[in-house]
Amino acid sequence: MSPDSLPSGFARSAAEVNEQIRALWLRAGGTLSAQERTEYELLVVEWAEAIRDEIIEAA
Repeated sequence: MSPDSLPSGFARSAAEVNEQIRALWLRAGGTLSAQERTEYELLVVEWAEAIRDEIIEAA
């Protein structure tokens, strides 16, 4: 599921997003196409937001 297709208000954990990033790199064999690069960039932004949210929640 791409970040764009997530229901409004739905947030995945940083671990879930990280797993998707790892799977993307494995599928791509270490070299991302333009489309995969776009997906990767969206995932990294989602991961950073999840990390921030987890840190705020823990505080």
